[in-house]
Amino acid sequence: MHRLFFNIGLCLSLCFLTLFGASAFADTDNPVELYWEDMVPKGFIAPEVTVDHLNNMSQAAPNAPVLEELNNQFVKIPGFVVPLEGTAELTTEFLLVPYFGACIHVPPPPSNQIVYVTFKEGVPIDNLYDAVWVVGTLSTKGWSGDIASVGYTLEGIEIQPYE
Repeated sequence: MHRLFFNIGLCLSLCFLTLFGASAFADTDNPVELYWEDMVPKGFIAPEVTVDHLNNMSQAAPNAPVLEELNNQFVKIPGFVVPLEGTAELTTEFLLVPYFGACIHVPPPPSNQIVYVTFKEGVPIDNLYDAVWVVGTLSTKGWSGDIASVGYTLEGIEIQPYE
């Protein structure tokens, strides 16, 4: 009798997973740590940055491919902030980039190496020179602005110091 209940429970569990997917058991309290190399499809190599005769530099790969399996993932990504919108105290929109100075002092990296981040209420950014962790839900929906084309967007819920 005990074995019968175990088999029924196992069957129900498998049916639940089949109907609702394994993501129903995802841990929404612990984001997956995602690093920049995890956001690039295997085999993708960004072209060299070009400089024209007026010393203008442009984004090397404005339409770089993204990984669709990252869509709607709850993640934690390290990087540097390039503010776009907000006040002196709170930033509501920014680009998260893999290295300091990207999109400001040097040409933007490939679009799959930039994340457009929004915080509805805004978050304080103490020092643009410091790396941070950004936690939220990642999307493969792109974004384009004056600074760069972006492959990923993220609805932020938390920002933490990178340690």
